[in-house]
Amino acid sequence: MSVNGKHLATFILGAAAGVAAHKYLQSEEGGKLLEDLKTKANNLKSEAEGTIDKVPEYFEELKAKGADTLKSNFPDAEAFFKDLYEKFVGGKGATTDAEVTPTPDPIS
Repeated sequence: MSVNGKHLATFILGAAAGVAAHKYLQSEEGGKLLEDLKTKANNLKSEAEGTIDKVPEYFEELKAKGADTLKSNFPDAEAFFKDLYEKFVGGKGATTDAEVTPTPDPIS
């Protein structure tokens, strides 16, 4: 891969932008900008930590409201889901007619 004029120009522009940003951040106005960014980052961090603490409460509330809504709009839903659960969990040891009925021997 050869270095051509575009690559060299891009490198020089990038270096110039870096020098300009460094000079700006060293100024009084740049220092204020950095302090504002630090303050906003710390506020965001605190808010995120507070939100993490509230997540279990939120999901418990959501679960309770969802169950209440389901029960009020679909009163037979609880019985339906219990029956469905019993069919899958309770039926693991049970056998069906197809399992009990022997298949005829094709040779005889």
